Amino acid sequence: MNRLLFLFLVISCSIPSMAQKRKDLKKLGIKSSVSTEITATGTITTSKEVYNAEGRVIEAYDYSKEGQLKSIKRYKYNREGDVTEETEFTPNNVLTEKHVYVYNAMGDKTEEITTDAVGKQKKKEVYVYDARGLKIEKKTYDADNKLVSTKRFSYLTK
Repeated sequence: MNRLLFLFLVISCSIPSMAQKRKDLKKLGIKSSVSTEITATGTITTSKEVYNAEGRVIEAYDYSKEGQLKSIKRYKYNREGDVTEETEFTPNNVLTEKHVYVYNAMGDKTEEITTDAVGKQKKKEVYVYDARGLKIEKKTYDADNKLVSTKRFSYLTK
């Protein structure tokens, strides 16, 4: 019974650290957080995040169920705090994929370009907005920049 109570306390105390708001991370000066899972066989790291001075994630580490590092993602931001670049690496720090995000003057994402390790386009998504700033269309292009699909959005006000 005491062991179960101990496990409950450990788990419940570790959950809030991964769910902190960005302003709290900044205010408290938190530079990173680690999520672990405690099982009958031991403690396994499931994820780790590293934050910049503004409390934004700049690195995210993803682990397997066995606790082995699977991938590393790194993020860059613009002045407004929007992600402008996301790069994914192997555990050996080899680039596997890169996402570049473009925004309009209103802060709406207008493009997402995905490239492979050598910079060759894998996919591109283009977003269109109406005068009210509502997303009305998403066009997806393939590696050869050929239109693959168009998704349209409509909004009802009544």
